[in-house]
Amino acid sequence: MAAIENTALGRLEKEARLLNAVFKGATTRPGRFGFRGDIALKFHAQVADEKRPPDYSIEQVLTIAQEGANTIPALVGYLHSFAYLADVARVFDGALSPDGSYFIFCNNIDLLAKYRIKLGDITFHVLPCDQSTVWKEMMYLVGLDKNDIKRLDAGGRLDCLLEAAQNVGASFDDISYEDGLKRMEPVKNRNANRPV
Repeated sequence: MAAIENTALGRLEKEARLLNAVFKGATTRPGRFGFRGDIALKFHAQVADEKRPPDYSIEQVLTIAQEGANTIPALVGYLHSFAYLADVARVFDGALSPDGSYFIFCNNIDLLAKYRIKLGDITFHVLPCDQSTVWKEMMYLVGLDKNDIKRLDAGGRLDCLLEAAQNVGASFDDISYEDGLKRMEPVKNRNANRPV
């Protein structure tokens, strides 16, 4: 059974960045570990021994990592602001691969935008989040129907979705991170229009 400490997610686990896990364990593929939850990007200053939630995180994360491999082959998540993308590159430094598949959904980019952004030698595919969740966005993007995976367990569903994500053929506009900062819109209040 895959152990997280033997994967590229091990360092993030040691740094107590893996939070709110919906799934955290071995998947259906031998030696593969999967994670669904949040990954802290910036922590508040800690006073004494108090445990405070992070300042902000990459949320609704979907990722897998293979035992013995130094990098994460696929990562999907949601950022409340496009500006946090630089923090993703910093926190995951050394754990991402130039040939990996990394999809980031953002709150504050144009609903028609699809960007491909290189930070160092890592390429991120940045999209708006116009469906309700990252899971539904990715299912739509890769062309999977929920009936295709309903018989699988949580680890099997994660395997299926992220393996399909590694073959996405959608077209993206190549822009720089700095250009993306200029184009980003104000962060939308995620509690607006919610029933009381």
